[in-house]
Amino acid sequence: MTKSLWHGQLRDGLAAMGLSLDEDRQQKLLAFLGLLKKWNRAYNLTAVRDEREMVSRQLLDSLSILPWVTTEHLLDVGAGGGLPGIPLAIVLPEKRFTLLDSNGKKTRFLNQCVLELGLDNVEVIHGRAEDCSPLEPFAQISSRAFTALENLVNWCGDLLANEGEFLAMKGQFPDDEVAALPAGWQVKSSHPLDVPGADGERHLLVVARATISG
Repeated sequence: MTKSLWHGQLRDGLAAMGLSLDEDRQQKLLAFLGLLKKWNRAYNLTAVRDEREMVSRQLLDSLSILPWVTTEHLLDVGAGGGLPGIPLAIVLPEKRFTLLDSNGKKTRFLNQCVLELGLDNVEVIHGRAEDCSPLEPFAQISSRAFTALENLVNWCGDLLANEGEFLAMKGQFPDDEVAALPAGWQVKSSHPLDVPGADGERHLLVVARATISG
């Protein structure tokens, strides 16, 4: 019952979002959701446990930022249960994704997803953002329910290219977090996200280094 329910919800949700995915990618998304449900019992990967909400709040929510993913290699920090990194990697097999998390249980889950789903465009790193030393900085860094914007830029700013941008997924528009951004950082743009079947507000904030005028 769960599989057919999820398949219908995914098909309808993708149609509502104007996304066209072949059957193979839809099946991989559903297989990922099955892994998330299975491992969540022991690893506490996500607070969403109602099977009727999982497609909307995990898959469709992750895919809602697709129009803003423009880099060839995205870093997903605080990757946790693989959201939004794994769904994005499934849908965008031509792009590379690095998933970073300091929780060993969560990175074990992510490695299992990479193995079982055959995601050769995904690298998983177990560690803290402050200790990460990539060969080159990232043009885009995504985060979902990870931390406040102030922490995000302080912890991960060194990982971002000079002209790069954070794709920060939030619920309600975080006025307090925006006001607390350190000097030198700005919200470049913000976008309300329409996620089929999801209650409450969702926003994407694109955060970048402030441009110096004059």
